[in-house]
Amino acid sequence: MTNLYNVTDAFNMVHPLTLIKGKNAVVWDKDDKRYIDFVGGIGVLNFGHCHPKIVDAIHQQASNLIHYAYNAAGHQPYQTLMPRLCELIPINTPLSGMLTNCGAEATENALKITRIKTGRVGAIAFDGGFHGRTLAAVNLNGKVAPYKTGLGPLAGSVYHIPFPSPDNGISDQQAIEALDRIGTVETDINNIGAIIMEPVQGEGGFQMMSKSFAQYLRAFCDKHGILLIMDEIQSGFGRTGTPFAFTHLEIEPDLILLGKSIAGGLPLGAVIGKDSVMNGLPKGSLGGTYSGNPVACAAANATLDIMEEGSVWESAKAYEQTLVSNFESWKAEGVSNWLHKLTGIGAMRGIELRHPRHGTSPEIMTKILSEARDKGLLLMPSGKYRHIIRLLPPLTIEPELLQQGLDILKQVLSALPDELAEV
Repeated sequence: MTNLYNVTDAFNMVHPLTLIKGKNAVVWDKDDKRYIDFVGGIGVLNFGHCHPKIVDAIHQQASNLIHYAYNAAGHQPYQTLMPRLCELIPINTPLSGMLTNCGAEATENALKITRIKTGRVGAIAFDGGFHGRTLAAVNLNGKVAPYKTGLGPLAGSVYHIPFPSPDNGISDQQAIEALDRIGTVETDINNIGAIIMEPVQGEGGFQMMSKSFAQYLRAFCDKHGILLIMDEIQSGFGRTGTPFAFTHLEIEPDLILLGKSIAGGLPLGAVIGKDSVMNGLPKGSLGGTYSGNPVACAAANATLDIMEEGSVWESAKAYEQTLVSNFESWKAEGVSNWLHKLTGIGAMRGIELRHPRHGTSPEIMTKILSEARDKGLLLMPSGKYRHIIRLLPPLTIEPELLQQGLDILKQVLSALPDELAEV
């Protein structure tokens, strides 16, 4: 097959499209076909494509200063953004942070900080978790294929335990027993420097962590001198209906990882944590040439401006209510035997596809993605068995457009065959 664009075939593109423009919750391809976008660049566009405040901020900053490496000299957008981020994060202790190019780089730096501050190299992560594709971050991911396939031994001592959630049937006790097993069978618990978790798993299928287990975990980390790292790369910036998802768990992390929707579509991430963790590191141990680029910082400052508007939170609540009411009516109508349940919380929701006889089916998901796309709706799969539709429209989506997209999804679901042989 001819490689028309000279792009490596290692990409697994969900939708074989070439997009040329976007506006809030709509995108257009090179043939000018219009799609309602429930993917949002995989969680990057919580406030939509080309939000006018973000576009204006980008234009203004690009006309003044496009780039300067913060390691060489400071610049105002960075110095404006970091105090605002620290003030926004609801942790009751002074915070400091650094900006990165993306979420995966935030993960890498959090691992470096952990090793320096604790003197320990071990980490505990969760089945189904996703923290990036770079070499250290990928070892934290809670599944092998495709992220670890062919990589051989990976750096660091990483141990995985089940992710307890009301969405997956895994109990607190199962996770507690697995955690205890690490300290009795796998390694001295004093070798563990950090436990990393998503309050709501993204790639794992929009599953909310058990609140009671999260509180157990916080106490466990305090007891053993372990840093608790909260990965809010996908769940942050309003996706769950609050600025950050960890507040649903009523605990505070030591470090928080940010990315995706932080800058309205420009590459940016952050590691922010308690002063006691983030400061006192060797000079020059953190940083990066493009980390905290001025234009990306300007976009992030505009994002925070948008988050200060009450209309965003009203829209997020309306989105949740519309989705839940539609789903409940679909279940009541018996739209499809594949329709199982909603996962997640707030405006971060997934639709689980599980047939009472056939269980899960990747082929069913492929059919849904294709037929929805043909009808003008872009969707994103997730979950261990590629069995959960990950819904990521912007929080600013127009109500009528949201309903139109859900109506398309209902049509696709209602046309699904009841037997796998017919797929």
